[in-house]
Amino acid sequence: MRQLGPSHEESPEIYTAYQQETIGEMNLALRTAREPLALVAAVKALVLAVDPAQPVYDIATMDERLSESTAPQRFNALLVGVFALAALALAAVGIYGVLAFSVARRTPEIGVRMALGARRAAVLRMVVGEGLRLCALGVGLGLAASAPLTRLLRSLLFGVSPSDPLTLVAASAALLLVAVMACYVPARRATEVDPMVALRHE
Repeated sequence: MRQLGPSHEESPEIYTAYQQETIGEMNLALRTAREPLALVAAVKALVLAVDPAQPVYDIATMDERLSESTAPQRFNALLVGVFALAALALAAVGIYGVLAFSVARRTPEIGVRMALGARRAAVLRMVVGEGLRLCALGVGLGLAASAPLTRLLRSLLFGVSPSDPLTLVAASAALLLVAVMACYVPARRATEVDPMVALRHE
């Protein structure tokens, strides 16, 4: 049983008769196919029929008990999730800004290539490919660095691996998509400019 909560390891338990080992208080667990809280009055009446002086208090469903026991972990997980989304957004904005600025500064180079007869599709592939390679290198380094840091999340998770492949793939794909857009949009704009105008661009 996990008597101390889901974050603790299971420990052996022995169930004994109440009269064999009496304690100061007693818990009553009831499984029902009906709405649990609809039976509160009937359960109280049955308990009072056995012992009119026995108080019945702190009544809650098992879902409420489980929610109460995991409330601190759920709050911490929510905070981690919010900060993770904020970090992902900042990373996306940073990647877009840096790559878009870098591609925009290459407008004269793109103009030279276009003036020498380079095809627009080839120029776009070259610029987007270079940006993707740079971003893929950063994503790879980030994934490698995140592997040892996932151990810090184990205390917030129960029966779930901290290195969720779907989450890692989704975050990486989002950053790569941002890199594609950051390279493609300014590169397409540069290829649409007249080569002579692009050569005079500063």
